[in-house]
Amino acid sequence: MASDATRPIIQIDIVSDVVCPWCIVGFRQLDQALNRTGFLANLRWHPFELNPHMPPEGQNLREHITEKYGSTAEQSQQARAQLTSVGAELGFAFNFSDESRMVNTFKAHQLLDWAEEQQLQHPLKMALFEAYFTQSRDVSDTQVLVDVAQSIGLDEMTARRVLESGERQSDVREKQSFWTSRGVSGVPSMVFGGKYLVTGAQGADTYEQLLRRCEAEAA
Repeated sequence: MASDATRPIIQIDIVSDVVCPWCIVGFRQLDQALNRTGFLANLRWHPFELNPHMPPEGQNLREHITEKYGSTAEQSQQARAQLTSVGAELGFAFNFSDESRMVNTFKAHQLLDWAEEQQLQHPLKMALFEAYFTQSRDVSDTQVLVDVAQSIGLDEMTARRVLESGERQSDVREKQSFWTSRGVSGVPSMVFGGKYLVTGAQGADTYEQLLRRCEAEAA
């Protein structure tokens, strides 16, 4: 086996939304596969909005799921229970309640776009997942986003300026269009080594197979 110094670094692009529960599930499964194999990866997150037309005030999550997917209250509850169980197995806490809300995520994606230049995109993405799903915080709110940014070491004043100026809006829209124009219509969508696209949380075994294929080809 090659040493870490000579092993290829596998590029993994993840198209995702911060209010997508299966996105954090999929990442945790990917993380399991990386830990199992010891492979090195360069992770890059890309923007996708599940609900681009969600109004600023958001919507009750249960109502939203019923409207969008036609789920009954019982089906919605079963889905939440399943996610909570899956999350717990992966070390992630989903804290759903009757007050849980679906929110607009365009500002969050703008912040993530800026954070990539600061080399802190990945920790910000993880912190936003936790803020929304575990802490039930409103990740469409500028102050909440600034607080989360500051918590992982980003500059508070610059984060606020980025959000209030809208300077990243066109960049985010361009990146969203890039992925949708290539057929990405659901998340998480992960591209391994620039070649292999898988959509949905596919499990650690599937991700491990893809990692091994990428490393074999790179070698």
